[in-house]
Order: sequence, then structure tokens, then C-alpha cells
Amino acid sequence: MTADSIGKALRALRDASGLTGDSVARRASMSAGKLSKIETGKVRPTVQDVDLVLTAINVSEEVKEEFLAAARAEAAEATAWRLLRRMGPWKHQKTIRAIEAGTTTLRLFQGQLIPGLLQTPEYAYAVFSLSPSLPEETRTKTVAARLERQSVLYEPGRSFRFLICEHVLRWRISEPVVMALQLDRLVSVSRLPNVSLGVVPSDRRMPDFPMTCFSLHDDRLVIVETFHSEVTTRDPKDVRVYLDTFERFAAVAVSGDAMRALVEGVRDGFLPQQERS
Repeated sequence: MTADSIGKALRALRDASGLTGDSVARRASMSAGKLSKIETGKVRPTVQDVDLVLTAINVSEEVKEEFLAAARAEAAEATAWRLLRRMGPWKHQKTIRAIEAGTTTLRLFQGQLIPGLLQTPEYAYAVFSLSPSLPEETRTKTVAARLERQSVLYEPGRSFRFLICEHVLRWRISEPVVMALQLDRLVSVSRLPNVSLGVVPSDRRMPDFPMTCFSLHDDRLVIVETFHSEVTTRDPKDVRVYLDTFERFAAVAVSGDAMRALVEGVRDGFLPQQERS
């Protein structure tokens, strides 16, 4: 399916819904200009773009799945980080927020950084200060957009399963006090009734290598982060691979009080002696 035919089909669905372009663009967390370019075939939409537009139009799940199957030329898409940076990384945070808003059960595996949904403002600022660093205004807007995403944690009817490798807790990307506050945040969030937080301890035999970090949105979508790009796949076979990988790591993770004791122990290592609990 060409970019032109995808755009025309989306335009036809929007016209049938009676919604304006501005309204759909707002609901899909994209600019009206981008939606217009998609509808006119000037920009080929990603699978994420198509999903967000169809969700904004409120088509049935049957129509959505049929359309998505026909719309994607390939099961997997990769978007280079340099392109996301060029368009504005805060806009990408809003896109991820829209995807999370349509997710009932989120599973997230992290072998690199504290997950964005669990980051403190100071830790998030340090993340977006890593090379290649962003201009100050862009960094501030991106951090704010990431923090806005965290409201989904408190919405009813959603569940979250986080797996974090122990070395991530010790990976210093900022000053010790920032790291300590971040680990306190993990302990606090782990007590939310809809949040399951597991830490994969370094002293256990591992079921696999933490090659990438990834998020599973229900059983329909996987987003994988590599050094050069963000990869999205909806292929059921790919989704199954990541579901199985997640569960293998979950089987060796510690949770509950044991997890909190581990995290607090690492946190105490970042604190001056007199401040340790």
C-alpha cells in the first residue's frame, strides 16, 4: 500500500466519522500539519501514526486491525533517533504517551536506564543531558513531556509490570544524591496497587542477555530501543518472542520486600554515612 493510498483511506475514515482534521490531530498527539501531509500522501505514516489516527477516529477494533494489516508494508519499522531529535524529542514523548493511553497492560524491561515512567525530574534531566546533548530549551520541554506521561500510572483500569536489571540501579548518570532520590522513587512507586516492580539481581544465573530495552503494549505492540533507532513491531511472532523473554527475566527477578531491600541497599551506597537509614 502506497503512502498516497494510506492517506486517502485515513482521510475517508475521518470524513465518515465527521471529525475535523484539527480534532483528530489533537487526539492523536500530532500536529494538524502532519496529519494533512499523511492524508495527502506527502508523508508516509509509521504504524504508530496509523494506530493513533484510527484510535482518534474511534473505529472498531476489527476495522483497525484489518486496516493496520493492510497498511504496513513490513511488520517492523525503525525510526532513527536522529530523525526523532530533528522533529523534536518532546513530540516523541507525546506520541509515546498516546500509545500508553491506549494500553491496558504495559510490560517494560530495562537493562539500560530507569524507565521513563518512573524517573524523577532530576534523573530525567540527566538522561537528556547525555551525549549528544540537547539545547537547554529542548531538554526542558522534553523532560516536562516525559513527566506528564507519568499520570497514566494513577489511572484506573491499567496495570504495569516493570523489570529492571540491578546494574541499572548502580549506573551513575548523575550526582549521588540524584541517584539516591531516584531509587527512593522506585521504592515509593512499587507500593502502588497496579504496579509490579521486579529487579533482576546480578548474582543469579541469567536466562538471557539484556541486549535491548523494550516495552510490550498488551499483546499487540512491541517498541524496542537500540543505539541508533527505535524499532516497532506488531508481528505476532515477534511479540511472542518479547513476551517469552520478559517472562524468563521475570522468573529470576526479586519483587516486594526483597526488591525494596535490594534497592534501598544500593541507594544507601549513594548516601553519605550519616544519612544512611
